[in-house]
Amino acid sequence: MMLTPVDLLLVLATAAVCTAAITLLALLVLRRSRQRSVTAPFVVLVVAAIASIVCSTLVIAALMYLSLHDLQVLLWVVGLSAVLSLTTILLTARAVSRSFTHLGDAVERVGRGAVVSPEAYAARELADLSAQLAVASERLAAARAEIEQLDAARRQFFAWISHDLRTPLTGVSALAEALDDGAVADPADYVRRIRVQVATMNRLVDDLFELSQIQSGALRLRREDVALLDVVSDAVADVHQLAVAKQIGIEHAGVAGRTVRADPHELTRVVVNLLTNSIRHAPAGSEVLVSAEQRGDRLVLSVLDQGSGVDGEDLTRMFEIGWRASAARTPDAGVPSGSPAAGSPGAGLGLAIVRGIVEAHGGDVRAAHVPQGFRLDVTLPASAT
Repeated sequence: MMLTPVDLLLVLATAAVCTAAITLLALLVLRRSRQRSVTAPFVVLVVAAIASIVCSTLVIAALMYLSLHDLQVLLWVVGLSAVLSLTTILLTARAVSRSFTHLGDAVERVGRGAVVSPEAYAARELADLSAQLAVASERLAAARAEIEQLDAARRQFFAWISHDLRTPLTGVSALAEALDDGAVADPADYVRRIRVQVATMNRLVDDLFELSQIQSGALRLRREDVALLDVVSDAVADVHQLAVAKQIGIEHAGVAGRTVRADPHELTRVVVNLLTNSIRHAPAGSEVLVSAEQRGDRLVLSVLDQGSGVDGEDLTRMFEIGWRASAARTPDAGVPSGSPAAGSPGAGLGLAIVRGIVEAHGGDVRAAHVPQGFRLDVTLPASAT
């Protein structure tokens, strides 16, 4: 029998009404289920689709006046298909739910600091997410380790700073009390020693301020063409008393006639810190050599002392904030008590300041063991003139 246009419209309208009614019911169920699982919308929508097909089929079959036998056959076929489809849907949803639960457990482990491995999931999206989570867990673990290392270094640094400030403060207090009690034979000597301790604290505070500017990016360089010999001469004059206290001679080679594009004040500070480090750690009565060498458009300034240097693994760490030398390079070895060098700051700021200033100039600083002793090299842009 031919299907007339009226019958076709009736069939389509019936299917549309059944589908719309069941879809609206599914949306209401989803709207009322606030704390639903990830798979709940998937299950509800697929069940709604199957229910729409079953409902539309049964209603249309009833309207077409099928025989009771045909209607029973149709009911069994549709019912069995619906049950099998729903079973498949529930099993699939359960597997997806387990995958999300397993992924959630991995996220929780990452939150506790664990490093997870990527899992093999049937769904490509979940497998990609698991791989990304594994990479993120490794990065987080590395970041935590770095933070812990920095925190430990910070605590140690502040402990050293406190110690280095407390030492001259204690000395000033003791000297001032002795002067106040009038129990000293030479007050002028005590005043001189107080000035030495105050100068020590001033240098430490000045280093802290300089380091804070470097770390915050507030350091402003005033670059100009600088005669390297003038910078070295000023630095040698600044460390003269320290060198005399240890009977250290300072020589230079290849410095005259060299120019470098730099901030003269900051560059002088770099050379002073390098010389101070070498003098404090060089054997008494030895010699420190300052030399310069042109390498293309770069100028290498070297400070060589005859000390034993630091351990190989510390060659890069010695420029970190708060790093201190090992026993082989103990600060102030051989410095007479009460001299200007005694009690000088040793909180590991000098070489950190050197690295910060040199890097701000676009250069770099390195340390190396050489046959003559221990050498610190500073590489800076040479003057264009």
